[in-house]
Amino acid sequence: MCDDVTAMDESALLAKRGMSRRNFAVLGTAAAVAACADPVSAPRSALRERTVTIATPDGAADCFFVYPARGKHPAVLLWPDIGGLREAFMAMARQLAASGYAVLVANQYYRSAKAPVLSSFAEWRTEAGRAKLAPMIAAVTPEATMRDAAAFAAFLDAQPQVDKRRKIGTQGYCMGGPHAIRSAAAVPARIGAVASFHGAGIATDAPDSPHLLVARSRATYLLAVARNDDVRDPAEKTRFTAAASNAGLTAEAVVYPADHGWCVPDSPAYDKAQAELAWEQLLGLYMSL
Repeated sequence: MCDDVTAMDESALLAKRGMSRRNFAVLGTAAAVAACADPVSAPRSALRERTVTIATPDGAADCFFVYPARGKHPAVLLWPDIGGLREAFMAMARQLAASGYAVLVANQYYRSAKAPVLSSFAEWRTEAGRAKLAPMIAAVTPEATMRDAAAFAAFLDAQPQVDKRRKIGTQGYCMGGPHAIRSAAAVPARIGAVASFHGAGIATDAPDSPHLLVARSRATYLLAVARNDDVRDPAEKTRFTAAASNAGLTAEAVVYPADHGWCVPDSPAYDKAQAELAWEQLLGLYMSL
């Protein structure tokens, strides 16, 4: 969960690297792009990308769509972390597209503003950044997320670059983890694989906890859990995997030796080695689409 506790962990990680938050913020976007450069995958010239506007029951959502220049490919719906759609997630989407996927990155805050709402994750850790996002976060309700997911899946299925014979994958980071899980319940016939990376509150005591929706889906799940999140609630992953098992579904939970935010390249907690391992696990999950 992205709160004051994880903020202290981030500061400690930066201190070990001899950096302050101010120093890291300056590196932000450039570091994100560099971290997602994959020399093994197809070059960026082999991709096509554009900003798209998708009609939803709640308005018009501006999203980022990237895909291989040729052919049809399985689709992926990517939900960003609390900082929203920005260059870091566009870089991650390009990396995934280079592996053969048509990737839509959602702007979960479209009801309030067009992306980018924040230029980097560092802004979220400022008083002004938190104040700016607070009302936007409140507008992203569980019900709204599920309406969005249905609209986004319909958009993907209408694109000539998408292979509709294959299931859709969805992945989310931080607050995007629950969004990905809810997406699978919103579009059970189409979404076949779900990955949550350091997801926030995926199996709580709340009556609208994401894990309670698992039985409405037909997906395979991957929970990549941050070590500092796991320390705070070590039973959460077990509650989730039990819900999946009771529904006859597969859910794998892995606690990574890295802190909340380790997968996102403009996060102070970014851990390149562990992020690459998580990425390989994600690609393994998507082989089932």
